[in-house]
Amino acid sequence: MRNSFKTVIFSFVFLSAYIFGQNPIIQTAYTADPAPLVYNDQVFLFTGHDEDNSTWFTMNDWKLYTTKDMVNWTEHPSPLSYKTFSWAKADAWAAQCVERNGKFYIYCPVISSENNKPAIGVAVADSPYGPFYDPIGKPLAQSGLGDIDPTVFIDDDGQAYLYWGNPNCYYVKLNEDMISFSGEITSIPMTETSFAKRENNPQRATLYEEGPWLYKRNKLYYLFWAGGPIPEHLGYSTSSSATGPWKYGGTLMSTEGRSFTNHLGILDFKGKTYLFYHNGALPDGSGFTRSVCVDELKFNKDGSISPMKMGNGIAQGISNINPFLKNEGETIAWSEGIKSQQNNQVGVFIKANKNGSYTKIKGVDFQKKGAKKFIARVGTVHNDVSLEIRIDGVNGKLLGTMTIPRTGGSDRWSIKTTEISPITEIHDLYFIFKGKDTITEDLAFLDYWKFE
Repeated sequence: MRNSFKTVIFSFVFLSAYIFGQNPIIQTAYTADPAPLVYNDQVFLFTGHDEDNSTWFTMNDWKLYTTKDMVNWTEHPSPLSYKTFSWAKADAWAAQCVERNGKFYIYCPVISSENNKPAIGVAVADSPYGPFYDPIGKPLAQSGLGDIDPTVFIDDDGQAYLYWGNPNCYYVKLNEDMISFSGEITSIPMTETSFAKRENNPQRATLYEEGPWLYKRNKLYYLFWAGGPIPEHLGYSTSSSATGPWKYGGTLMSTEGRSFTNHLGILDFKGKTYLFYHNGALPDGSGFTRSVCVDELKFNKDGSISPMKMGNGIAQGISNINPFLKNEGETIAWSEGIKSQQNNQVGVFIKANKNGSYTKIKGVDFQKKGAKKFIARVGTVHNDVSLEIRIDGVNGKLLGTMTIPRTGGSDRWSIKTTEISPITEIHDLYFIFKGKDTITEDLAFLDYWKFE
């Protein structure tokens, strides 16, 4: 009874966060294993991609999202898949991308077709958007045991480190070319001092499980990791060196959520530090259909971190959306009943599945001059479909309604213009798709929008 009561209370709290917060930050696909990167004054978020209805870690490609304000996220075409590596046969699992000297290097765990074991590959691109290619045509690193979850860190002196592994934690020093390394693969000692003691498991003597992430703050190095036993929590260790020895710091985030795994990424952006992680909060979410979240991470004066729980996300953006520019339909703060898709005609776009499906764009600045027209590229395969333009809530003030013409499919589009009630200043913007209640799939498509 006690456990059931706890479950009910937890579900209520989590549901409240799901309804009123900004987490999970991506609702149009199942995403996992977040790896954030700052470049050109915006955040590039690389994630894994759990396929719909997965009952295992069915992951074939990686996804990419960007933001300048930490609340609205724009999806971009997939930058690569496991097929980017000619020697790989499966499993686009947790990866991380870093920039060096104008090149972008992404480190990916995939299954080698040569020995049917995980290996760490590296792909390179001239842009974080890709396309990425495999410059060496073989695994970068393979220890033979648990070669997954790579993380890369470039220290202040220019030395780059690659960490990875489950149940062991390995590292190598990368050469300046970022596609080779010097020395042998080093296994970090799994000591209680470094990672605390795990009870009743001689094969895994410490709490360390997988998913390392190397980070530096005020000359102190942090090795964050997912800890066991299953279901996982997040923990951390610290050191005065990027290679240890490591001292256990404590729990970062306790076990919670509907996913039995967790995986983190840490990012400094605009004077704040953010913790990215994943859970199973979306409808039909689970340990195999996960969702990326973000919350602000705060440190104590001595460098320690107080344990935190999964939160509601970032409530206030650090900048605003300009509605007078072309904005992608897949730029979203929150959505319900929406899926993202991609084709050769328009790239990434969104699909509303049913009557009442909507997207929210947070902090849209109509300025003092205001707007009187709404323009969008849209389409549908049905009759009597429309798009309501509202502000400040799903049932907020109605600015106007656009009739969506029957174009015949997501490869056929129409650019429509609709007069709206004049609107000024900053508002949250809502697009609500309307149609017959009998429609439960492919109600409408939206590529981009702007105001005049």
